[in-house]
Amino acid sequence: MKNKKSKLRKANLRDAKNIQKLIMVFANRELMLPRSLNQIYENIRDFWIVEVEDNLVACGALHPVWGDMAEIKSLAVNEDFHKRGYGKIIVEACISECETLGVDKVFALTFVPEFFEKMSFVREDKNKMPHKIWTECINCPHFPDCNEILVVKDLK
Repeated sequence: MKNKKSKLRKANLRDAKNIQKLIMVFANRELMLPRSLNQIYENIRDFWIVEVEDNLVACGALHPVWGDMAEIKSLAVNEDFHKRGYGKIIVEACISECETLGVDKVFALTFVPEFFEKMSFVREDKNKMPHKIWTECINCPHFPDCNEILVVKDLK
């Protein structure tokens, strides 16, 4: 499978159900926040996907949250396709999109900070971030005891 051609593209409405299915694999294990189909449809323009042979194998979203700041969220890679660079491809696409949006700082909340640190993200104190970033936290099974790690990349 490693030699099969992959394709990165912006998601469209026809991708929503497969995006949700992939996210829920990890959300059901409390490794990421669940996303309703409605949330995905409403935010479909935020999502990037990677396809291999017309099958969605990775997704992630860049979501502006405050001033010049955006969050990379809902980053998921089908477990059969781990360690092939698809997560990195999604993150790089999100970072590239930041320039168009005027984003100077991009962040993620993650259980795997080392993944982001390989792309020059640094760990930061969550309490230094604007309260606006916590609007989805109420939906987290770990709320209010967040055990994710904040990673930030300054793009200036």
